[in-house]
Amino acid sequence: MSYRANGLHDKNDMGVWLPRWTIAALFFLFVGLFSTQQQAKPFADNQMLERLQNNYNSEAENRGIALNNLIDRLGESPVLDKLVGVNRFFNTFSYQDDMALWGVKDYWATPEEFIGIYQGDCEDYVISKYFALRALGIEDERLYLTYVKATRENIAHMVLSYFERPQGIPLILDNYDLRIISADKRTDLLPVYSFNAKSLFLTNSSAGLGQALPTDKVKNSKWEKLLVDIGKVSS
Repeated sequence: MSYRANGLHDKNDMGVWLPRWTIAALFFLFVGLFSTQQQAKPFADNQMLERLQNNYNSEAENRGIALNNLIDRLGESPVLDKLVGVNRFFNTFSYQDDMALWGVKDYWATPEEFIGIYQGDCEDYVISKYFALRALGIEDERLYLTYVKATRENIAHMVLSYFERPQGIPLILDNYDLRIISADKRTDLLPVYSFNAKSLFLTNSSAGLGQALPTDKVKNSKWEKLLVDIGKVSS
């Protein structure tokens, strides 16, 4: 995919997303690290902190420590406080397109890479927010990575959606608009589809998840590579 400096995708990418997707088994290598138990657990273990120091610098290690401290502090907090804290933490990172960072048009960074390099594009923000909130004990069925069309710019984007209930109106966590507000108030976003570790939905309104799709028909090589990379450093 190609990217623009404001953190959104080029409009020409919209047509190639859906046929490539499946979610079944894609997240399972990593979901076990953040089980559905409610007690918060550190995001960056000692091995990750050491890699952040060795592969990046001491500032990267400090970001991992800061995220651990945030998760520890928010462990018993209300859900909204968890959403706000994680959203605010990662939104301090700088936006940069994949070509500038990685030399390729579309690269999905692991959370470790995102924390290390301190820059990324919209998918990188969403992926790291998702796993940080899972580490805080928020259930998988409440969190969805959502592809949207940004109607003002007529381009594509990704946000994280939090559902209090499946057919409710989600809250939107975004690196483009820093507020956490309900999807019905984000009139600039047109949802296309939503997914998490277990499910994929066609989404055509601000309320509810939409139509469930089978998750065993096609593959997405970027998710698979992301999870293989995470598995290598987590084993």
